Amino acid sequence: MDDSVYKVIELVGTSAKSWEDAAKNAVETAGRSLEELRVAEVGKLDMKVENGKVVGYRARVHLSFKYRT
Repeated sequence: MDDSVYKVIELVGTSAKSWEDAAKNAVETAGRSLEELRVAEVGKLDMKVENGKVVGYRARVHLSFKYRT
């Protein structure tokens, strides 16, 4: 096994539909500019509420990627 270094960042994904879509949006958006994504971990979920109704979902995602050597 080669020695490797990984960075972990926190992202907040949003969706009008679900927490699952919110997390997926965060990872897929990051994947367009970061390489060698490794692990995504959902750390916290919350909702946006307006006038007593849920209007959006947010997922806080910790995402790791490998530094190039």
